Order: sequence, then C-alpha cells, then structure tokens
Amino acid sequence: MKRAALLTFLFTIVSHAADPKPFNFPGLKQDIEFAKAGDVSLTLDAFVPEGEGPFLTCILVHGGGFTKGDKHSFIKPLFEPLAKAGFTWFTINYRLAPQHAWPACADDVASAIRWVKAHAAEYKVDPKRIALIGESAGGHLVSWAGVTGEGDTRVAAVVPFYPPQDLVVQVKRRNALGGLGGLIGTEELNDAAWQKLADISPINHIKPGLPPFLQIHGDKDETVPISQSVAFEKKMKAAGNACETITVPGGVHGMGGWAKLGSDYQAQMIAWLRKTLK
Repeated sequence: MKRAALLTFLFTIVSHAADPKPFNFPGLKQDIEFAKAGDVSLTLDAFVPEGEGPFLTCILVHGGGFTKGDKHSFIKPLFEPLAKAGFTWFTINYRLAPQHAWPACADDVASAIRWVKAHAAEYKVDPKRIALIGESAGGHLVSWAGVTGEGDTRVAAVVPFYPPQDLVVQVKRRNALGGLGGLIGTEELNDAAWQKLADISPINHIKPGLPPFLQIHGDKDETVPISQSVAFEKKMKAAGNACETITVPGGVHGMGGWAKLGSDYQAQMIAWLRKTLK
C-alpha cells in the first residue's frame, strides 16, 4: 500500500492527536484494573459525584483509528461537562491493533460494561441507567456494543460521536484498508477482507428492540462523513428503534476542534441523557 494512502486514511489526522501533557482531573480515581487479557492489564479511570446516588452513569471509549490513543485521549472534552452535570463516569483503555486484532477491542468494552455493573454499589452506579459514549473508532465500538449487547452487556443508551457505522462504505471511499488492516488481520483488500468489514459493521446488526442512540456528527467531517450517521439513523428507525443525530455546523473530525464553533453539543447530549435515562 502506498505511504500516502496510509498517512491520509481514516482517523490518522494530526488534529486528532493525543494531548502529550500529564493528565489530572479533580476527584478522578485513576488506573483501576477492570480486566486482564492475557498479560495485558486493562484499566479505567472513575469519577463519582458527591452525594448519596445512585447516579446516571456513562462509560467513555476513546478513538484513535483502533491503533492509538488511551483513556485520556480525544474524548477528554466530555469529562468536565459530565462531572458538572452529576454523572458517574468511567473512561477506559482497550487493546489496540495491530498488536491485538478484532474482536479484542470489542471484548474489552464488553468487559468494562460487566465490571461497572458488578461494582455498581461502590461507584454509586444505577446498573439500569448506564450509557456508552464513544468517539470515532470508539464510536464504532460503543455502537457495536449497543447493537450486539445482551444480558449483562446490554446498556440503556448509546452516544457515538462521528462513528464509522459501515466499514465497507468507509473503505470504499479510500479504496484502502489503512489502519483497519491491522484490526481485521490482513493488508490485502480481498473478498475475505470485505466480508470481515461487513461482519463487524454496526449498521449490519441493527434489529428491533435496541437501546436508544444519539449520534453527534460534524457536517464538515471529511474523515468519517456525516452520511454514515444519516444512514445508520434511517436503518435504526426502520427497525422501530429510537435514534437521533445532532449535527455540529462546521464540525470536522474530532470534538477537540469544536470549542471554537460555539456549538452546545455537550449541553444537548447531557439533556438527552437525562431524558433517556430518567
């Protein structure tokens, strides 16, 4: 594959780079192990509001093209708004490609859901009112968890930011696998690769009875076009599910650049979560 294609493909953009500064957030309990996958320790950070609880709860899943990032990357603009709104929230690490191919990352999100439910009393969580929030690759992962979760991995709501809901459509735009090659375990765009991309696309697992979704997407996103969210919402509604999409005018890929746009997407998200999880 040409170097230019690799450099320009899905999610690998400079504006979506991790903040190199040390992270600190008042009241945050850091580096709690929620699962062990072989010799990999999977950790999360937890914020619990003051008060008796139980509180509305969110599990946050970072982006990074499935190949980079951690629990402090990319999704950080949501930490303070959720804390001020009185939510318990967790931000998680998961195994990254190409060292760990699918379904490692999806399995880790499911493990985090189970862990949060098992530790509900300790962290003042209402296990029946848990929402997943993810951005970019994390948006795909929370959508996957939302459409496939059952029993102890089912959640009450899902909020994907600029999610690649259809990986086939996404790869056809570039005619290159890019970082997704490591995720699916091949660098060759053959029939098996196309089938794998289709198999792990959330849009292909929509069925009746799913939790409500709120997608949030910028209309200037050239990495994951807003048409991805439009198509997903249409199919969700056709199956009888609740799904809305907030459009951020002028928004490109990565919420870190949205602060200058004057968007109230954070307030809209919190209002929707309160209404949906009430």
